[in-house]
Amino acid sequence: MKTGTAKRLAAAAAAFALLTGLTAGCAGRRSDPSALAYVPLDDRPDNVERAEYLAESLGYDLRMPDAGLYATRLDGQPLNESGLPCGDRAALYEWVLAQEESGCDRYVLSLDQLLSGGLVSSRAMTGQRSVTLSDGSSMKETELLESLLDTLAADRHNEVWLLDSVMRLAPTVGYGGFGLNEYNALREYGIAARPHLSGGELTVENIVADYRLGADGQELELNAAEPLPDGALENYLAARARKLRLSARTQETLSDKKYRGFHLLVGIDDSSAEDSVQKNEIAYLSANLREGDALLSGVDDLAFKAIAKLYLGDCGWKGARASVRYIGGRETEPACAYDYQPLDVLVEQHMNFFGLELAQSADKKPAELSILVLTAPAEPERLGDYVWAAVNAVNENRTAQIPTIFIDAANDAYGTTVHDALTEQAELGLLLAYSGFLDMAIVTGTAISHGAARYARLTCGAPKEPDEAAETAFVRTLADSVVKDFAYRNTVRNDLYAYVRDELGGSPDNFYRPEIDRAAVLARLEEDMAVSAAPVLKNFSEGAILTGLSPWTETPCGELTLSNYRFPWERVFEIGADIQRAG
Repeated sequence: MKTGTAKRLAAAAAAFALLTGLTAGCAGRRSDPSALAYVPLDDRPDNVERAEYLAESLGYDLRMPDAGLYATRLDGQPLNESGLPCGDRAALYEWVLAQEESGCDRYVLSLDQLLSGGLVSSRAMTGQRSVTLSDGSSMKETELLESLLDTLAADRHNEVWLLDSVMRLAPTVGYGGFGLNEYNALREYGIAARPHLSGGELTVENIVADYRLGADGQELELNAAEPLPDGALENYLAARARKLRLSARTQETLSDKKYRGFHLLVGIDDSSAEDSVQKNEIAYLSANLREGDALLSGVDDLAFKAIAKLYLGDCGWKGARASVRYIGGRETEPACAYDYQPLDVLVEQHMNFFGLELAQSADKKPAELSILVLTAPAEPERLGDYVWAAVNAVNENRTAQIPTIFIDAANDAYGTTVHDALTEQAELGLLLAYSGFLDMAIVTGTAISHGAARYARLTCGAPKEPDEAAETAFVRTLADSVVKDFAYRNTVRNDLYAYVRDELGGSPDNFYRPEIDRAAVLARLEEDMAVSAAPVLKNFSEGAILTGLSPWTETPCGELTLSNYRFPWERVFEIGADIQRAG
């Protein structure tokens, strides 16, 4: 006899089979070897467009639900197509069932989206909430989790990457009524050291019980510039507890041998070098990782890391030797206030995750690729020397035919100087990967995941016949990262912050609070980007991309143009844009 959960699962699958015209019995049969089903963390560009570009550059056909099913809306903004400010958990669950019914056997699934409606919502949800399916039946969140995993585990061909996160130190400004005052007060509260738990004392309930205690065992005080709303601290701690319990339940479920084809990748969100509220959570989750699972800094790069790792497995990647050169002299410290580990440790951990062996200069066996990391300047008066060294290193690698990953981990210490120098003196399209737009942990994972995947594509995974669609997708993902960093972050974005605040009287963090002329902001973005992005686009359009290593092959990039600019979250922080490639 079927259990209640099994009945609900069968009903949901049957309903979707009818809706989509799918036939029962195709599960376990791979209908499309390139198909990859993907439930994003949310609808920001890193989790949507750039994930799509990366997957397509590796030959995958990335399948995603309708954007309205996973879109986040900040306070005061129109609800998404599901009538919610967050993702529709029931619809997403049923969408995954439909992919399985169709024969898909490659999955990258955000648990924050499936269980909480997205990253921002996962920081705000408290307690267990039921999920109502399209047939009217309900599931607890843990039942939904286990039902979904059981369904995917029934097909031994399935390869599944589950993405999870350690909740950051404070909730999101502009969501669920939280403002900057709440953020600052709760981040300070979260960053305080807690009692250190180890051995048998390191349990979920002990961790939760110690949330309110400092390292000395005394209750912590909450300090705020202005009074917080009633229940703000209680809700913050309840959201942490819920998030940790769901993560622990996931690990407990995956401990069963039937989940051999499942991999758990946990990202640490907005952390600190301090001994914070996250420390025991990180220790607990680390202690319960299985072989093949990983816990790494960075959350917005989780999809990149999972897609790249999936591809490395599919193409038979055996690893590679990579040299690492730090330029700037501050690699032994955290690169920004949101990292809890030194930069060189982050780089080493990500290299290990992708099977990149560190090549030393004294080794007889040479490095196969190079990772260049620009750090903040140890000697600010030598800023120009560091910029020259970075550009020179890129060009020397090209001359020596060494493929290169470039990481700008300087946290804006050089302003536009290094960007201008690279644009004027190097061919940006010949890089394997570049990143420098977000927090340094994310920058590291983004660059190394893209770079390792591209190197593998060029060495062991390239198709016998040229795949122009995949090559165009590669150009898009590289150009997207470079353009947004060089042309938007340090120039246009600053102008827009001032424009929205000073000329429109609005908030750069939410165009609906108060509501402003959004068409005017978009027009200003288009006008500024036409000027700021032009040199970068010219560099790509008149240059080449690296399309082969043995022999070294440089292929004309073709003209790149940008269109369809947008603000996905109706704020200045990030933008979306379509990249076209001609020729």
